[in-house]
Amino acid sequence: TYPFVTSSNPTAGGACTGAGVGPTKISRVIGILKAYTTRVGAGPFPTELFDEDGEALRRIGHERGVTTGRDRRCGWFDAVIARYATRVNGLTDFFLTKLDVLTGWEQIPVCVAYEIDGKRVEELPYSQTDFHHAKPVYETLPGWSEDITKAKSFSDLPKNAQNYVKALEEMSGAPISAIGVGPGRDETIEINSFI
Repeated sequence: TYPFVTSSNPTAGGACTGAGVGPTKISRVIGILKAYTTRVGAGPFPTELFDEDGEALRRIGHERGVTTGRDRRCGWFDAVIARYATRVNGLTDFFLTKLDVLTGWEQIPVCVAYEIDGKRVEELPYSQTDFHHAKPVYETLPGWSEDITKAKSFSDLPKNAQNYVKALEEMSGAPISAIGVGPGRDETIEINSFI
């Protein structure tokens, strides 16, 4: 949701410019994606939560800005933004982080579209005014209660966690090739090798 989150150009093309590497030298673009949505700073955030669920995501996920120390704004996963990121960056893969944070929710809402002035919109609005007025349209997926931090393969995850990942992959438009199941570096499930 540039320009609200960063002053730099946060697209894959911007990385080429900043690093001095030509775009034909890049064969893979990996997007980092949380299992829920967060942001720092102002700007539109359709799935933002102002309730105990939002506070729980913030607390369990340790959602605090590294530089500023400010609490991050938290909300349910926004597939509309994920699809937009996939399209504008030419993403070939996602690394899904913080799946473990969602452990314990019986039902997990996922934003699949927006409602703007009574109309369903499935892509990010081009007008900032429309984006500010967007209301999330949710589908609810079953949650899980099992500890997933020791999972070493996709099949180790509870069925509902597997289904959640598959749903996010389908909604986002790029394969989820790795999953973070805990804060440690070794708490990662690799589905498709990045190397």
